[in-house]
Amino acid sequence: MTPPHRRTRLGAVAGGVALLLVAVAGVAAAIGFGGGAEDDAAEADKVSSASATVTKQTLADAETVDGELGYGPSRTAASRLSGTITALPDAGATVRRGKALYTVDGDPVVLLYGKVPAYRTLQPGVEGADVAQLERNLKALGYTGFTVDDEYTWATADAVQAWQDDLGVAETGRVELGQIVYADSAVRVEGHQLDVGAAVQPGQAVLTYTGTDRLVTTELDVDDQRLAKRGESVEITLPDNKRVEGKISTVETVVKSTSAGTSGDSGTETKIEVVVSVEDQKALADFDRASAELTFTVSERPDVLTVPVAALLALAEGGYGLEIVEGGSRRIVAVTTGLFANGRVEVTGDGITEGTTVGMPR
Repeated sequence: MTPPHRRTRLGAVAGGVALLLVAVAGVAAAIGFGGGAEDDAAEADKVSSASATVTKQTLADAETVDGELGYGPSRTAASRLSGTITALPDAGATVRRGKALYTVDGDPVVLLYGKVPAYRTLQPGVEGADVAQLERNLKALGYTGFTVDDEYTWATADAVQAWQDDLGVAETGRVELGQIVYADSAVRVEGHQLDVGAAVQPGQAVLTYTGTDRLVTTELDVDDQRLAKRGESVEITLPDNKRVEGKISTVETVVKSTSAGTSGDSGTETKIEVVVSVEDQKALADFDRASAELTFTVSERPDVLTVPVAALLALAEGGYGLEIVEGGSRRIVAVTTGLFANGRVEVTGDGITEGTTVGMPR
């Protein structure tokens, strides 16, 4: 993989070939093909007029981007029923499993947990992952007498009737499309799309919601997708400059609308939406919605020898070298490069140790 800033680095060292030719001339003079000591010093001065020191450090390929501290991406709850909105939870309220997300014609539309969306009526004889998901929720709510599997049996229907009785709705033993909304976990109501008393039709948005934990979200360009790997740690800098550790929980490709340009045409662009979770929720308690900085560390090399990228010389035979400065003498040594980051590069080679002085091209 091409290291970050590689194009810049190659531009910086491309002139190293010319510099090397001068260096070789200096070396040739030193072994008898040129003038005396005064000429050697003059040639050495032409190679470099500055120097740097080889240092041992932890080199990290990291990038910092802006993010938004809040409750994560907003989701929309759309009705699958026709009728009148008769109740809505307050904005900011938390709705948990088994509770009404909203009501239509007096009947609750209940929140349950799961990833499979409700897409059909469930009744005896139906089989599938959505059946198992419903049964897991019934068990979590305390209903028994059935086996949690992918088959909707009459025992499942009996448990559903008991649940419907507790909800105060018709005890049919069936779960009609539109009576359940699934989310990953408890939700926080963000805002209302309709008011109580409004007529609603199937497909019409009722409210928006988020998760209940504070998260940090950001959008990356597709070219920066390498930064976002699920489960990797991220350093978060809060508005008060306090730093906390987060972990990448979700990475999704999203298509965003772009504003109209001078031609009047609007379009779309693809982004990578990254959500970072924070275990230490208390550290975020003072912030509702605010900006934050996310530092992604792609790779890290502890205790390696590094030099400024600009110190590299492109060798005629290929690869890179460094000009070693020892007293009044200078020599070129081939090196192997490793990680490039923050204007420095990891190097290894004969005679390259911590504290070695290297020349810097003019």
